[in-house]
Amino acid sequence: MLTLPLEPTDDRANPAFKDPASCEQWLSRLQFTNLHAVHGLLRAQIDELNRLPMRVLDRLNTLEKLRETVATVQADYAKKLIAKKLPLSDEEYAVFTAIIGLWQGMLTGYQRCLQDFMDGNTQLEKYGVLLCHRFMLYGSLQIIEHLRSGYEFDGTLWQQLHALYSFTEGNGLQHEKINDPLHGNGQPISCHTLYAKILLTCHAKPAELSRAQLQLLDRWLTQWTQVITIERRCIVSKGDAPPLAVDLQGNKGLQDLQQITQSDHLRYLAMVPLSKLLRVKSILLQQGQAPQQLELGSEFYGVDCVVFLNQLLHLWCEGSSDRLAERQNVTVSAKLGTGFDLIYAYIANKPYKPSGTTSDPNAAGKTHIATVAQTFPANSPPDIEQLESWTIENESILGARLLRESKGGERIGSNQLIALRTKEAKAFMLGTVSWRTVTRSGNLRMGVQYLPGVAQPVVLKTRDGGADQEKSFPALLLPAMTALKIPGSLIVPLGVFKSNRAFEMIHPNKDKFNIKMGFSVSTSADFERVSFTQE
Repeated sequence: MLTLPLEPTDDRANPAFKDPASCEQWLSRLQFTNLHAVHGLLRAQIDELNRLPMRVLDRLNTLEKLRETVATVQADYAKKLIAKKLPLSDEEYAVFTAIIGLWQGMLTGYQRCLQDFMDGNTQLEKYGVLLCHRFMLYGSLQIIEHLRSGYEFDGTLWQQLHALYSFTEGNGLQHEKINDPLHGNGQPISCHTLYAKILLTCHAKPAELSRAQLQLLDRWLTQWTQVITIERRCIVSKGDAPPLAVDLQGNKGLQDLQQITQSDHLRYLAMVPLSKLLRVKSILLQQGQAPQQLELGSEFYGVDCVVFLNQLLHLWCEGSSDRLAERQNVTVSAKLGTGFDLIYAYIANKPYKPSGTTSDPNAAGKTHIATVAQTFPANSPPDIEQLESWTIENESILGARLLRESKGGERIGSNQLIALRTKEAKAFMLGTVSWRTVTRSGNLRMGVQYLPGVAQPVVLKTRDGGADQEKSFPALLLPAMTALKIPGSLIVPLGVFKSNRAFEMIHPNKDKFNIKMGFSVSTSADFERVSFTQE
């Protein structure tokens, strides 16, 4: 049931504008030279407007006047949070809460109007769909911002969104379309379509997508509305993409069928049509068609579009039953280190001592390594107890979900290199961070994808002549796993890799091998994983 709790209005409220005309004049005088100041001013004035008792159509039309400016300022302000490590710094967290607060301000304004509509105000008879759309939109933007920034939220936002969709169903409003020039390329959109778009966007793991990918995804989903349906019944066919389900009385987004209890409150998104569409577009791209020919836009090259389409296909259409079967719930404490130089020191059982001169292009990295060396007592191996304590919550041979046992600690970035070791283990396991989120209690939780094999410390000595002669670099060798057909690879600091670059690889036992680098397998802010061949 849709309930809209609201604070009472106050005659003492005194916003800078009190009707659409004065709002338009106020907006025309805004100075955008200081983004922080204009964002704070917008939020304060909208909050004050929401306290003001006023004619409902004046409130609605004033909010409509504000929408474009709010959307522009929010988009610019959100750029301050791009690719930030978690937890956010105090300054970054203030930006995050300010963004959420401004979306909530817009939501509250439309909430007052929707309440009047539900109470039977005849002036709003023809605005029911618009009010539901706006309420759904601004509620969903808060959900997406939480997911994109990596901060958990309580289930109230989901409950509110589901209750609103249920309200549109009960009043026959879900399929009626309205124009929204700010979202969905200006194409007419229904609450049914908007709700499906929100569910699928949130199920695509926004924290792992760039803002450019999210914008592109929004346009794609708008174009694919004809194949997205929400049904009361589902059909599961062997070999086809299974439906995804949502509980209209629940506090979560889309879930796999195996994770949800059957009830009359469930709605299903049939994924077979969308699965076929994604596969066809991916195949055509691989056959040489350009993204523009397939209405996929011009932002990414064809190969990038193929990767993104396959990523969406995996998340939406392939189900998680196999992965869930592999995962085992455990509660095991482990020590965790981050950063290439620190990890190398623990695996080698001593810090790396850099060579070369300060003119080295990798001098900054060597300075960092030298700093790490200073943290360990002279002639003493690194003490594992100095590392952070984490709990492994579940694990498979491919990866694990981890929870930091304290609220403080290193900030961690996406795709960052980590080393993990339990008390019983004989060696560290290397991995990369695939996702991160800050729990409501303030602890950091993350997903880690393990790198294959047990890493071995080696030193790479250049042998390609010229200015680089006699320089050396630390590296971590991931030996080949013949049984699994996984070739060997190297983890090296950024700036070391160059295709066909020749090195002498020196093992701790002084064995030496001549190698040549191949291609970059993956890269991050502090390391690069590369292929190599032995000569």
